[in-house]
Amino acid sequence: MSRLDRAGLVAAYGAALVMMPYTLIKVSWVVGAVAGLLPIGDGFGLAGWVVLNTVTIGMAGIGITMALALVRPWGMRLPGPLVAFAAWVGSGFLVAMLPYALLDSLLGGSDDKQPRSSHDSSMPAWEAALIQISFVGMGLGLVIALPAYIRRRWPNSFAGPGNGLEPGRSRTTLWAVCVGAAIGMVWLYWAIGGPTGVAHPADRNANWSVLNAVCGLWAVIASAATWSLTRSWPTRLPRWVPVTLGWLGTGSLFAWSGWKLPLTVYVAIADPADASLPENLTVAAFLHAAAVVAGAVMMLTLIRTQRHQVMGPELPVAAP
Repeated sequence: MSRLDRAGLVAAYGAALVMMPYTLIKVSWVVGAVAGLLPIGDGFGLAGWVVLNTVTIGMAGIGITMALALVRPWGMRLPGPLVAFAAWVGSGFLVAMLPYALLDSLLGGSDDKQPRSSHDSSMPAWEAALIQISFVGMGLGLVIALPAYIRRRWPNSFAGPGNGLEPGRSRTTLWAVCVGAAIGMVWLYWAIGGPTGVAHPADRNANWSVLNAVCGLWAVIASAATWSLTRSWPTRLPRWVPVTLGWLGTGSLFAWSGWKLPLTVYVAIADPADASLPENLTVAAFLHAAAVVAGAVMMLTLIRTQRHQVMGPELPVAAP
């Protein structure tokens, strides 16, 4: 067993284990609310609270199953596209959440956590800590275990240098790379306090800036990694580097914008009194829609370059 496989094994089991506290906390919230032993979150009725937390329990279960699938023998028998897509989206979400945990620790806890109780009592500190540890552990676990799984299932995907698998002349790929990089630069610009495109500067906070900085950085990384894998000139860069960064970066671009796009559209249409976003909603919606498409196109490019690597250059590969 290689060093990467051993690290992936420990990371995957660790991710599954560390997600258990989050799952148990959510189960306790549902059972306690139904039994009348625990308060319901602000702004929720009993039915809405139960449905919301039941969905998150299901998502946690999928995450645990996904982590185990990356290291257990039965995971190699699952449909490759299903495993890859779930891990791609999951790791894309979580790599952007890790800096939140760091920021929260440095600041000694956020002051704007949503209260869980209908009586405005904040979430107990130990619950918040366990939930944070669960997210951080799952994120780190998937980031380490996913490349190991990909290399075991598709060995040639990490083989050789990242050179000339497919000439980087496809207009669609070029469009996706340029759009992804441009979106990333806009988010980084907002993160450092740029005013253009921000409709409500007073609503900006540290979390918003960190999220824009992290997502912007991953968007730029995704574009650079995708472009490097479609270059026609040789490079000494090991292939596993752009493959790993490309999958994580495109996953972040697709997953976060895929989640924030409907939220932005909802705020723009419903104009709720208790919800406001700093950025101009039209600009934000346009960026998120473009990010979803660019992330998906770059992901397909990564798949095609991998297929080209596995099958060999003698077989034709359709340009994206």
